[in-house]
Amino acid sequence: MSQHTILISIGSNIEREHYTKQSLVALKKHFSDVSVSSVYESEAVGFNGSPFYNAAARATTSKSIEEVCAILKAIEKDNGRVHTDKKFCARTLDLDLLTYDSKVTTTPVVLPREEICYNAFVLWPLAELVPNDIHPETQETYAKMWQNFDKQKQQLWPIDFTWS
Repeated sequence: MSQHTILISIGSNIEREHYTKQSLVALKKHFSDVSVSSVYESEAVGFNGSPFYNAAARATTSKSIEEVCAILKAIEKDNGRVHTDKKFCARTLDLDLLTYDSKVTTTPVVLPREEICYNAFVLWPLAELVPNDIHPETQETYAKMWQNFDKQKQQLWPIDFTWS
């Protein structure tokens, strides 16, 4: 069975320290070689709400894109995430598949995820975690993308966070 490299964004703004830690526990149960970025705090984007904790994780898996997405949704649900019709709202845990190898696709999900290019809370953790990895569409490294990102658009700051 072939192994695939996946990148996942992690976000929480309800009991955020607890759920951010729970995300790593759950990801390690389902995927191999899990590594994680620092945790960053950011203001809510798209709605008025409490600040978020954000991070990025890298892992390997033999599962398909569909299976990975189903696992991420199940982890969110197991951690009290209530999916509403509103795109922007408070949440216990938000896990998004950002990339699956260097695959570019629109089904079953859009990959690479578009937020990589326009959300500091996705791009900065990626630039830290996998600085020399190449974005499948821009063909730039995440470090270069972060270097060129307009950092005045969204405020984001690293925080002191202990995973264990």
